[in-house]
Amino acid sequence: MHPVSVALIDSNNLFRQGLKALLADQEFQITREASSLSAALSMSAEENSPQLLLVDPAGMGDSVQVVQTLKAALPDARLVLLTGKLDGEVMAKAIQAGADGFLMKDMSVEALAQSLRLVMLGEKVLPSDLAALLISGRMNGSSVELPVSRKGVSQREAQILRCLLNGDSNKLIANQLNITEATVKVHLKSLLRKIDASNRTQAAIWGLNNGFGEGGTFATN
Repeated sequence: MHPVSVALIDSNNLFRQGLKALLADQEFQITREASSLSAALSMSAEENSPQLLLVDPAGMGDSVQVVQTLKAALPDARLVLLTGKLDGEVMAKAIQAGADGFLMKDMSVEALAQSLRLVMLGEKVLPSDLAALLISGRMNGSSVELPVSRKGVSQREAQILRCLLNGDSNKLIANQLNITEATVKVHLKSLLRKIDASNRTQAAIWGLNNGFGEGGTFATN
């Protein structure tokens, strides 16, 4: 993936400096920082606006309003909320308002980078243990139905795992799920790491042993 310019919006200067240092070896380059919503909005008037916004809305008002305001000012940028406090209702409303992801601040740098790669590929990312909170809700006009979480396997990874059980190629999986082959590869890499599998065959066997051969319905993007 080519370098991605990132704007980090967080009131905590120490956190901003720490994350900037931690992402120094990744493709995500924090090129702009802001400690408030008003300071962040000034980026819309600058040339070469950021491709990705990482935002902790704490202290900036209503999270949904923050998302809507930033998306209106920087419509071409992806937007991910970073937070230390988990609230399922806020998470759902933020995604519906246009956020591309909702991530916890206590996750590892590797997991954060992997999640941001998926966001840049057009995926929505959520804490896997909270995805079930959206079962009865609606996202982007589509019903969301999820299986019981197994090892934190996300709904998209579960879809891909079912395709592996059918022996589908990456190209076929991409066509079936209406995503790119590159996105399939990123999800597959994440899945193999989560379940400690070395290849597609091991993943398929793990899927069978953990109930992923059962029927189920999932919403696609």
